[in-house]
Amino acid sequence: MYQSDSGNYRTKEPIAKALMSSCLGKLIIFAAFILVMLIIAYFTTPTEKEMMTEMEDNIMQCMEENDSIKGDVIDDYVHNMGFIFTQADSTNVDEDVRKAYHMYNRLEVYRHSFYATAYLHNNLHPGGVRVGVGFLGLIIPTILYEDILLDVGPVHKGYEQKLYRPNIVSDKDMGKTPNIQEFHYKRNPDD
Repeated sequence: MYQSDSGNYRTKEPIAKALMSSCLGKLIIFAAFILVMLIIAYFTTPTEKEMMTEMEDNIMQCMEENDSIKGDVIDDYVHNMGFIFTQADSTNVDEDVRKAYHMYNRLEVYRHSFYATAYLHNNLHPGGVRVGVGFLGLIIPTILYEDILLDVGPVHKGYEQKLYRPNIVSDKDMGKTPNIQEFHYKRNPDD
């Protein structure tokens, strides 16, 4: 068999190409990519003011969507994806509902290094429930309508009233106990 190239098969491979084909090189490139993404995430994390105004808007949209027909959790998640790109119509939310929201709920925003979170505090969730996450300049709502407290009422009518009242059966005669013997259920002929 004739070999057309009879030269030396050793080549002077550039260091960059050798680095890209080695495992260490791929790890270095991956680490550099992650570092660049973290730097971008740090500078594009929403501020507390941006997060607060956007989450207030998203909560108003959630109350607007659930004004007449209460949806399930899947409906809330689908609506949340739409809330990312839309704004609330301030005239559609009833003023009494808006006042009740501000009276019974408190929204707090926490800014972390690479993302921000928003928590809704009320009597249902005293420790708070996460209602939004912001990163890379994008604020994603995770609010559920059932997490918003809009009505507060008394648990019972007064302090003298007991929460549990057991039914008391009076000591009336309940009648005569039938004479049941050992094999009564098998129709024993001795009966």
